[in-house]
Amino acid sequence: MIIRPRYMEMLRTYRDVPLVKILAGVRRCGKSTILEMLREDLLKSGVDADHVISMRYTSEDFDDGMTDKAMYRGIKEKMTGGGRYYLLLDEVQEIDGWEKAVNSLLEGTDVDIYVTGSNSKLMSGEISTYLTGRYVSIPVYTLSFAEYLEFKKQSALSQKELLNEYIRMGGFPVIALGSFDERSAYQIVEGIYNSVITSDITRRHNIVNFDLFNRVVRYIVENVGKTFSANSIVKFLKSEGRSLSVEAVYNYLSWLEKAFIIYPCRRYDLQGKAVLKTQEKFYLADGSLKYCIMGFNPKSVAAMLENIVYFELRRKGYDVYIGKNGAKEIDFVAVRRDERIYVQVCRALPEESDREVANLLEIKDHYPKYVVTLDELAAGNINGVKIMHLADFLLSSEY
Repeated sequence: MIIRPRYMEMLRTYRDVPLVKILAGVRRCGKSTILEMLREDLLKSGVDADHVISMRYTSEDFDDGMTDKAMYRGIKEKMTGGGRYYLLLDEVQEIDGWEKAVNSLLEGTDVDIYVTGSNSKLMSGEISTYLTGRYVSIPVYTLSFAEYLEFKKQSALSQKELLNEYIRMGGFPVIALGSFDERSAYQIVEGIYNSVITSDITRRHNIVNFDLFNRVVRYIVENVGKTFSANSIVKFLKSEGRSLSVEAVYNYLSWLEKAFIIYPCRRYDLQGKAVLKTQEKFYLADGSLKYCIMGFNPKSVAAMLENIVYFELRRKGYDVYIGKNGAKEIDFVAVRRDERIYVQVCRALPEESDREVANLLEIKDHYPKYVVTLDELAAGNINGVKIMHLADFLLSSEY
């Protein structure tokens, strides 16, 4: 088992804090394995094995469903002695009313609770009803490039070759652990995608016109890294002779977001210092989701570099926005407490350097500014703007 240190550090920070720790992310991003890591860490720190209770709830385990009361009883039956118990509850969203069971355990027993989930049921309004102020959400993403290198440390490939592989194949742990060709990797990711679409969206929300839903998803995938609105999707469908309401498009976007397939990135007006409500961008939970649907196209790499940088910033705890500075756009404004950085992403320099750097130099503050590129010859500093190769940016600890 390959340790993912960042998650272990977060879980150690919150250990024995009286909050439910909710690890949420797209299917197969590694949440269950993180719970296994946590279990091993607890045992190594001296917790008795019978005081670490691991439960996995999958729909296959209970065809007729399980109630929150049955969930509560099943856990309580395993708590046969005194002292603190550590509850590691995997895929809890499969249990209707799981929040009630967790809340009862939190109030009535000496427990430290960790739960995982991968769809909208986990993030339902019931959490705010039963666990108000008593939980902390820990987003789980597919592998960072640093983690990918750790998974591939036995590989004979160079770091440059592994970066190219990471860009093309993405960061799902199941892919990184194997030695798949491109076609096989995309088939595996397509299976993950289909399970999300089938189990977490179409079945749960009773989508009848799957073909139309699929066309909306394809439009979103085609436009990763571009601003668009629900209205623009409706107009596009109309041009194809299809009809869908703006409200339905908003529902589709919401369901995809709650299934952790897409992540919204809102625009921030640098002059008005306000978050804008229109023309947001969406990024895919993993770049391989685009390629498994549409095939790999070298022309799409530029947009997917943005996708990679966006999630690297998210992993490092930043809130990430698109920057609007008058008529100019900054790819990312990343904010973390009182820190801020600006990032432009481009595939190649120098032909794009003047525009990318100029956009950053128009921002009149002293926060760090970066241009991130795949150009191997590009490195250095232009009037305070740092030019970094993508690999160096992804592996850097300076921001």
